[in-house]
Order: sequence, then C-alpha cells, then structure tokens
Amino acid sequence: MKKSWLWSIPLAIGVGSFLISEKIFHTATHRRAKYPAPSKRMLRYAREYYRYIDWYHEIPKQTWYVHEKKTHERMIATYIPNAKATKRTVIIAHGFGGNRETMANYAKMFYELGFNILMPDDRGHGQSAGKYISFGWLDQIDYQHWIQEVIEHNGSDSKILLFGVSMGGAIVAMLSGDKLPKQVKAIIDDCGYSSVRDELDYILGHWYHLPKYPFDPMISTITRHRLGYYITDASTTHQLSKNVRPIFFIHGAQDHYVPTYMGYRNYHATHAPKELWVVPFASHAESFWINPQNYKNHVNAFLQDYFY
Repeated sequence: MKKSWLWSIPLAIGVGSFLISEKIFHTATHRRAKYPAPSKRMLRYAREYYRYIDWYHEIPKQTWYVHEKKTHERMIATYIPNAKATKRTVIIAHGFGGNRETMANYAKMFYELGFNILMPDDRGHGQSAGKYISFGWLDQIDYQHWIQEVIEHNGSDSKILLFGVSMGGAIVAMLSGDKLPKQVKAIIDDCGYSSVRDELDYILGHWYHLPKYPFDPMISTITRHRLGYYITDASTTHQLSKNVRPIFFIHGAQDHYVPTYMGYRNYHATHAPKELWVVPFASHAESFWINPQNYKNHVNAFLQDYFY
C-alpha cells in the first residue's frame, strides 16, 4: 500500500506540470482584444498616443485582405497611400496583444518620411483570423502575402521596408531568413526577441518563477500539437544567420520584458550590413516615446545609408 502511494507522487507531479503548461500556453496564445488600451507603464504617453490614433482615423486609407491558402483564414490590413506618389512602402508589424491601430505613431513617422504604409493585424489579433497567436513563426506566411500585395499594387519597381516592434520585430527578423522578393530592401527590428524559446524561458523564470524543465518541453509539445511547430523551431537568430539585407536593431537599455541581451544576440547573429542602437533608460517598446524626433532621426539615418 505504501509503495503504491509512492508511485502516485511522480504521476501527480507530471499531471500538475502538464496542467500548468497548458494554462501558460493558453494565457500566452489566446486571441487578444480588438482594441487594446495602453499598458500601465505607457500611460505617461497616453495623450500623445491618442493624438497619433486621431491622425490614423483621419488619414485617407484603404482596407486590404489576404486569404491564407492552407488554413483558409482571412487576414486584414490598413494601407495608407502617401499624399506624394512614391514607390516606397513600409510594412509595419505590431507587438503582442496589439493591433494595427496601436502602431499609428510609427505609421505617422514613416508617412512623414515619404512612405506608403501597410499595417496588418497579425494572427490572433484585431480583425484578422486565427484562434492562436503564433509569436511570429506562422505570421511569416502572412507577411509573404502582404509583400506580394504591395508589389502587385505599386509595381515591380517597389521598394519595401520591413519594420516591427516587440513580437513585430521578431516577425520581420524571422522573415529576414526567408526567400524574399528583391523589392524588400531593408529591415528594422525594434526590441524583438532572439527566439520564442528564449522568451518563453525568460518569462518562465522571471514571471512564473518556474524552471525550464519540464515546462519548456511540455509547452513546446502543446504548441506542436496546436500550431504545428515546436518552440525550438521558432529561432530568430537562426533566421538572421541567413539574412543578407541591411538591418537596424533598436532595443531599450532597461527592457525587462524582452531583455536587452536578446537585442545583442540578434545583432551578432547576422553578417549582413547592420546597425544597433541601444536606447538609454528605455523600457520595452519605449524607445520611440522617450524622444520621437531622436528616434525618427536614427531611423532616417539608417535609411539614408541603406534604403534610399
């Protein structure tokens, strides 16, 4: 009897670990609200943020759609043609829990720099389809479609910039290792993580105070079952090792959500022309807000060197 009771301990631990892993997976990947509010740490910028939102609502725009052939899911994006006709277009990827509207500040910045703007809602966010958030790995498929939509709309002489923040930064960095059309000229990754596994392990330790094992492999197996890939597949640094396009990395020096060392990992992973700007005192996704004009100047300097 006593021996039978002892055997139940590892079973209980295993079941408990699986249930915790399932809960973390659900919390991380379930669909996000269509219209998220600014996070508490960004409330100091709320007045400026809603000024950009007002600009976004007022500017003439179009709604674009693509349909993913394998899943038959519909993705949605906003296209803002620049008032001055141009072949330059930036595709802007938003962060975890956001949507295309939350990138209005970056859209206005690039609009002022003379770009057309394409702002998708990513899988599991906003008005796009998707039961789960894929943290960039499956979003690559959708962004390949968006790139083709831009080329078809603006012509084969289009010049495309990929830009993203946080999860969006990881999306465009992951795309860098794919076979991309020649029209894609450069990439800007603001505070993207070095891999989904790195980010998961960091959150397990710092948010949940849990060890990597057994939770890392369990969550990875759940992800494989639900989304079709293991966490270890979704490596930003591996994708960057195949990158050949100029890329600009931006990261806050005080980022405790996607820690700054991941920005350095990404920077060192690619051998293409590259620049890194670590922004003093900036927390996660705060680099723009600390000094919008300085941010714009740094972006424009990179574009002058590698895009125009």
